[in-house]
Amino acid sequence: MKKILFSVCFIMASMSVMAQDVKRLPEPDKNIKMTLFQALQQRKSVREYSDKDIDDMKLSQLLWAAVGINRPDGRLTSPTAINAQDITVYVCRKDGAWLYVAKENALHKVSDKDLRQAIAANQKFAATAPVSLVIVTDNAKFRGGSTNGPSISGAIDSGYVSQNIDLACEALGLATVPRATMDKETLKKELKLTDDQHAILNHPVGYKK
Repeated sequence: MKKILFSVCFIMASMSVMAQDVKRLPEPDKNIKMTLFQALQQRKSVREYSDKDIDDMKLSQLLWAAVGINRPDGRLTSPTAINAQDITVYVCRKDGAWLYVAKENALHKVSDKDLRQAIAANQKFAATAPVSLVIVTDNAKFRGGSTNGPSISGAIDSGYVSQNIDLACEALGLATVPRATMDKETLKKELKLTDDQHAILNHPVGYKK
Protein backbone atom coordinates (compact mmCIF):
# COMPACT_ATOMS: atom_id res chain seq x y z
CA MET A 1 0.00 0.00 0.00
CA LYS A 2 2.85 2.35 0.87
CA LYS A 3 4.44 1.68 -2.52
CA ILE A 4 1.18 2.55 -4.28
CA LEU A 5 0.81 5.78 -2.30
CA PHE A 6 4.44 6.66 -3.03
CA SER A 7 3.90 6.03 -6.75
CA VAL A 8 0.76 8.19 -6.81
CA CYS A 9 2.56 11.01 -4.98
CA PHE A 10 5.52 10.76 -7.34
CA ILE A 11 3.27 10.94 -10.41
CA MET A 12 1.37 13.93 -9.02
CA ALA A 13 4.62 15.72 -8.18
CA SER A 14 5.97 15.03 -11.67
CA MET A 15 2.78 16.38 -13.26
CA SER A 16 3.06 19.51 -11.12
CA VAL A 17 6.65 20.09 -12.26
CA MET A 18 5.67 19.56 -15.90
CA ALA A 19 2.81 22.04 -15.53
CA GLN A 20 5.25 24.63 -14.20
CA ASP A 21 7.55 24.01 -17.15
CA VAL A 22 4.82 24.63 -19.78
CA LYS A 23 2.93 27.92 -19.82
CA ARG A 24 -0.11 28.12 -22.09
CA LEU A 25 -0.66 31.53 -23.64
CA PRO A 26 -4.09 33.01 -24.39
CA GLU A 27 -5.33 32.89 -27.96
CA PRO A 28 -3.84 36.01 -29.56
CA ASP A 29 -6.25 38.84 -30.35
CA LYS A 30 -5.59 39.65 -34.02
CA ASN A 31 -8.09 42.53 -34.26
CA ILE A 32 -5.51 45.30 -34.08
CA LYS A 33 -6.64 48.75 -35.23
CA MET A 34 -3.25 49.97 -36.45
CA THR A 35 -2.72 49.33 -40.15
CA LEU A 36 0.50 47.98 -41.66
CA PHE A 37 1.34 51.36 -43.17
CA GLN A 38 0.75 53.12 -39.86
CA ALA A 39 3.13 50.67 -38.20
CA LEU A 40 5.72 51.32 -40.90
CA GLN A 41 5.29 55.06 -40.47
CA GLN A 42 5.84 54.83 -36.71
CA ARG A 43 8.53 52.11 -36.60
CA LYS A 44 11.58 53.16 -34.60
CA SER A 45 14.34 51.70 -32.45
CA VAL A 46 13.99 52.29 -28.69
CA ARG A 47 16.76 51.76 -26.15
CA GLU A 48 15.14 52.91 -22.91
CA TYR A 49 12.47 50.79 -21.23
CA SER A 50 10.24 51.11 -18.20
CA ASP A 51 9.99 48.26 -15.69
CA LYS A 52 6.34 47.59 -16.58
CA ASP A 53 5.77 43.91 -17.35
CA ILE A 54 4.27 42.64 -20.60
CA ASP A 55 1.05 40.71 -19.99
CA ASP A 56 0.40 37.27 -21.45
CA MET A 57 -2.01 38.53 -24.13
CA LYS A 58 0.49 41.04 -25.49
CA LEU A 59 3.20 38.39 -25.41
CA SER A 60 0.95 35.92 -27.22
CA GLN A 61 0.15 38.50 -29.90
CA LEU A 62 3.82 39.37 -30.33
CA LEU A 63 5.01 35.77 -30.60
CA TRP A 64 2.23 34.87 -33.03
CA ALA A 65 3.26 37.81 -35.22
CA ALA A 66 6.91 36.76 -35.00
CA VAL A 67 6.63 33.09 -35.91
CA GLY A 68 3.08 31.90 -35.30
CA ILE A 69 0.86 29.62 -37.36
CA ASN A 70 -1.51 31.51 -39.67
CA ARG A 71 -2.88 28.73 -41.92
CA PRO A 72 -4.52 25.35 -41.34
CA ASP A 73 -1.58 23.57 -43.01
CA GLY A 74 0.82 24.79 -40.28
CA ARG A 75 2.60 27.47 -42.28
CA LEU A 76 3.85 30.55 -40.50
CA THR A 77 3.44 34.30 -40.32
CA SER A 78 7.08 34.67 -41.38
CA PRO A 79 8.42 33.24 -44.66
CA THR A 80 11.20 30.63 -44.59
CA ALA A 81 13.36 29.20 -47.36
CA ILE A 82 11.84 26.00 -48.81
CA ASN A 83 9.33 26.21 -45.92
CA ALA A 84 12.08 24.81 -43.69
CA GLN A 85 10.60 26.53 -40.62
CA ASP A 86 14.11 26.73 -39.24
CA ILE A 87 13.45 29.61 -36.85
CA THR A 88 12.66 29.27 -33.16
CA VAL A 89 12.13 32.14 -30.73
CA TYR A 90 13.16 32.03 -27.08
CA VAL A 91 11.55 34.29 -24.48
CA CYS A 92 13.97 35.38 -21.75
CA ARG A 93 12.67 37.05 -18.57
CA LYS A 94 13.49 37.25 -14.89
CA ASP A 95 11.62 33.95 -14.38
CA GLY A 96 13.86 32.09 -16.81
CA ALA A 97 14.12 31.25 -20.49
CA TRP A 98 11.28 29.76 -22.48
CA LEU A 99 10.94 28.25 -25.96
CA TYR A 100 7.86 29.41 -27.88
CA VAL A 101 6.08 26.40 -29.44
CA ALA A 102 3.79 27.81 -32.11
CA LYS A 103 1.60 24.73 -32.65
CA GLU A 104 0.68 24.81 -28.95
CA ASN A 105 0.80 28.60 -28.50
CA ALA A 106 2.77 27.83 -25.36
CA LEU A 107 6.08 28.51 -23.64
CA HIS A 108 8.30 25.57 -22.63
CA LYS A 109 10.86 26.39 -19.96
CA VAL A 110 14.45 25.58 -20.88
CA SER A 111 16.29 27.42 -18.08
CA ASP A 112 15.53 28.89 -14.66
CA LYS A 113 18.19 31.55 -15.15
CA ASP A 114 17.59 35.19 -16.06
CA LEU A 115 19.61 35.41 -19.28
CA ARG A 116 18.92 39.04 -20.13
CA GLN A 117 22.43 40.10 -19.07
CA ALA A 118 23.95 37.50 -21.40
CA ILE A 119 21.75 38.80 -24.21
CA ALA A 120 22.66 42.41 -23.46
CA ALA A 121 26.40 41.59 -23.37
CA ASN A 122 28.24 44.94 -23.34
CA GLN A 123 25.13 47.01 -24.09
CA LYS A 124 23.61 47.27 -20.62
CA PHE A 125 20.43 49.04 -21.71
CA ALA A 126 19.17 45.83 -23.31
CA ALA A 127 19.00 44.05 -19.94
CA THR A 128 16.52 46.60 -18.58
CA ALA A 129 13.66 45.43 -20.83
CA PRO A 130 11.30 42.98 -19.10
CA VAL A 131 11.47 40.58 -22.08
CA SER A 132 14.22 39.65 -24.49
CA LEU A 133 13.44 37.57 -27.57
CA VAL A 134 16.25 35.48 -29.08
CA ILE A 135 15.91 34.41 -32.72
CA VAL A 136 17.59 31.07 -33.48
CA THR A 137 18.02 29.30 -36.81
CA ASP A 138 18.57 25.56 -37.17
CA ASN A 139 20.88 24.49 -40.02
CA ALA A 140 19.62 20.92 -39.67
CA LYS A 141 16.33 22.02 -41.23
CA PHE A 142 18.11 22.66 -44.53
CA ARG A 143 19.38 19.99 -46.87
CA GLY A 144 22.77 18.74 -45.72
CA GLY A 145 22.95 21.00 -42.67
CA SER A 146 26.13 22.63 -41.45
CA THR A 147 27.90 23.32 -38.17
CA ASN A 148 30.21 25.99 -39.58
CA GLY A 149 27.93 28.88 -38.70
CA PRO A 150 24.42 29.91 -39.71
CA SER A 151 23.41 29.38 -43.32
CA ILE A 152 22.57 32.34 -45.55
CA SER A 153 18.98 31.14 -45.74
CA GLY A 154 18.78 30.96 -41.96
CA ALA A 155 20.18 34.47 -41.59
CA ILE A 156 17.63 35.81 -44.07
CA ASP A 157 14.80 33.96 -42.32
CA SER A 158 15.89 35.51 -39.02
CA GLY A 159 15.57 38.94 -40.64
CA TYR A 160 11.96 38.24 -41.62
CA VAL A 161 11.10 37.33 -38.04
CA SER A 162 12.92 40.39 -36.70
CA GLN A 163 10.90 42.67 -38.97
CA ASN A 164 7.67 41.01 -37.85
CA ILE A 165 8.66 41.69 -34.24
CA ASP A 166 9.46 45.33 -35.04
CA LEU A 167 6.10 45.97 -36.70
CA ALA A 168 4.09 44.02 -34.14
CA CYS A 169 5.68 46.03 -31.33
CA GLU A 170 4.57 49.26 -32.98
CA ALA A 171 1.03 47.94 -33.44
CA LEU A 172 0.86 46.76 -29.81
CA GLY A 173 2.31 49.89 -28.24
CA LEU A 174 5.55 48.16 -27.28
CA ALA A 175 9.15 49.29 -27.76
CA THR A 176 12.06 47.30 -29.17
CA VAL A 177 15.30 47.40 -31.12
CA PRO A 178 16.81 44.58 -33.24
CA ARG A 179 20.29 43.58 -32.09
CA ALA A 180 23.01 41.11 -33.07
CA THR A 181 25.24 41.61 -30.01
CA MET A 182 24.94 38.86 -27.36
CA ASP A 183 26.99 36.28 -25.45
CA LYS A 184 26.35 33.43 -27.86
CA GLU A 185 28.38 30.82 -26.00
CA THR A 186 26.45 31.34 -22.77
CA LEU A 187 23.13 31.34 -24.63
CA LYS A 188 24.02 28.17 -26.50
CA LYS A 189 24.68 26.42 -23.21
CA GLU A 190 21.71 27.76 -21.25
CA LEU A 191 19.17 27.47 -24.09
CA LYS A 192 20.47 23.95 -24.78
CA LEU A 193 21.11 24.64 -28.47
CA THR A 194 22.64 22.00 -30.72
CA ASP A 195 25.71 22.64 -32.86
CA ASP A 196 23.36 23.21 -35.80
CA GLN A 197 21.40 25.92 -33.99
CA HIS A 198 22.64 29.50 -34.07
CA ALA A 199 21.38 32.58 -32.23
CA ILE A 200 21.45 35.35 -34.82
CA LEU A 201 19.35 38.28 -33.58
CA ASN A 202 17.63 39.40 -30.41
CA HIS A 203 15.02 41.95 -29.40
CA PRO A 204 14.69 43.55 -25.95
CA VAL A 205 10.96 44.31 -25.63
CA GLY A 206 9.12 46.52 -23.18
CA TYR A 207 7.32 49.83 -22.82
CA LYS A 208 9.14 53.02 -23.70
CA LYS A 209 10.49 54.82 -20.65
